[in-house]
Amino acid sequence: MDSSFLSEVVDDHITIGDCPARDFVTVWFNTLVGALFPGFSDVHFKTEDEFQDYLKKSEQDLTDIFRCIHDAPTDHKKLAQDFMNDLPDIRNQLLKDRQAIFDGDPAARSLLEVTRSYPGFYAIAAHRIAHRIFELEIDLIPRIISENAHSITGIDIHPGAQIGDYFCIDHGTGIVIGETTQIGNHVKIYQGVTLGALSVEKKDARSKRHPTIGDHVVLYAGATILGGNTIIGEHSVIGGNVWITRSVESHQKIYYKAKMTNEDGDSDTITYKF
Repeated sequence: MDSSFLSEVVDDHITIGDCPARDFVTVWFNTLVGALFPGFSDVHFKTEDEFQDYLKKSEQDLTDIFRCIHDAPTDHKKLAQDFMNDLPDIRNQLLKDRQAIFDGDPAARSLLEVTRSYPGFYAIAAHRIAHRIFELEIDLIPRIISENAHSITGIDIHPGAQIGDYFCIDHGTGIVIGETTQIGNHVKIYQGVTLGALSVEKKDARSKRHPTIGDHVVLYAGATILGGNTIIGEHSVIGGNVWITRSVESHQKIYYKAKMTNEDGDSDTITYKF
């Protein structure tokens, strides 16, 4: 075996050091969500003391995870404490999201069904937790959490995206929400929606590249909305398969026209309305 190859790979291993394994991070996340929402997993507590003991262990595990990140701020214990102190707010947000999903889907029979089986709830839970860690100026751990959710649900939400209360994802597969996206309250998104950037050049990494979605907006399946200057005004409805790169005023309905041609060559324009 070539010695330069051996040396290069071993140097990488030494440099990485005790970087936390993906599995350790995802188990920590899944157990945490299970602790916050009975029914999500097999985690169950019979007393407040049991729950308190779990929270202490979860905080210690998170401290150990942070300690392995070389570019993370150095006070790992305080960072973990700051995150754990935000758990009540994170849970309250997720309660609102779960209610929005339940209210927005006629097929949902119970809140427990949403918690236990809906990919949209799983993806949103991953985002709420990953986003809070992202705000602590830690990059790797939020990406592990969000990409794990992406691989399970097909929903790709960057941890940096800012998402308001009562967020509803219906079906969800194929949704992409970019890093600098801003989403208001009571927004509903269907499968295949992309909130992306007009430019993918590295020099634009620190700029506002992704759109802003106002309150009470509905984005139907396959809609593509691009650009950091693109704003969808509140109470607007964006129809399926619409491509948008310019702002839309509030209380608008945006749809597309399709032209159908029969075998005789005659064509009709069909307008899709809501």
